[in-house]
Amino acid sequence: MSHASYELKAEARDRVGKGAAREIRRSGKVPAVIYGDNKPPLAITLPYKDVHLKIHAGGFLTTIATIDVDGEKHQVLPKDFQMDPVRDFTMHVDFLRVGKNTIVTVEIPVHFLNEEASPGIKRGGVLNIVRHTVECTCPANDIPEAFEIDLTGLAIGDSIHISSVTLPKGVTPTITDRDFTIATIAAPAVLTAAEEEGVDETEAAATEVEEETAEGEEGEEGGEEAKE
Repeated sequence: MSHASYELKAEARDRVGKGAAREIRRSGKVPAVIYGDNKPPLAITLPYKDVHLKIHAGGFLTTIATIDVDGEKHQVLPKDFQMDPVRDFTMHVDFLRVGKNTIVTVEIPVHFLNEEASPGIKRGGVLNIVRHTVECTCPANDIPEAFEIDLTGLAIGDSIHISSVTLPKGVTPTITDRDFTIATIAAPAVLTAAEEEGVDETEAAATEVEEETAEGEEGEEGGEEAKE
């Protein structure tokens, strides 16, 4: 399930635009807007510290929040936020109003469990993550916190597709035309090189030893011929 809901205190603002936004940031606040649910957009300001901490706590874009705007409460889902690329400073936040039957599109994180129980990883294989998140549509008040994928029993060369993930009721991937890959267990570099030569890792090692032995014997024979 999603992270626990939380509440933020906000103030309505009359002025919008770049100049007004800069002034708001200088006062230690963040400009934001609430939109959707067939209502006009509502421009607000939020305390900078409260918003910044929530963004960096994880699950910000998948957690329902309540924003108290001068005593009027709005149930919302954060849809986007802008950061200053140099200072890691929160610049602006967009919130979507959430009604009883609101369906939203969100990126749900993927977590992998039991790597130690994967024979492929034990052999030196590498977990190659193709998708760290999966975009899905789901009810706004029932967003999964993450998809958990069990790696138990997976061997080198195995792939994990969306069809192998148990999706909660009402949760549907936005990609519906194919059984897309989420991750694979890739072969280690040494094993891959051996397989390209058509031999397994053990045979490759044995061949290498035989070649070294043959080279040594040739060297010894050459030395004996020189003595004669």
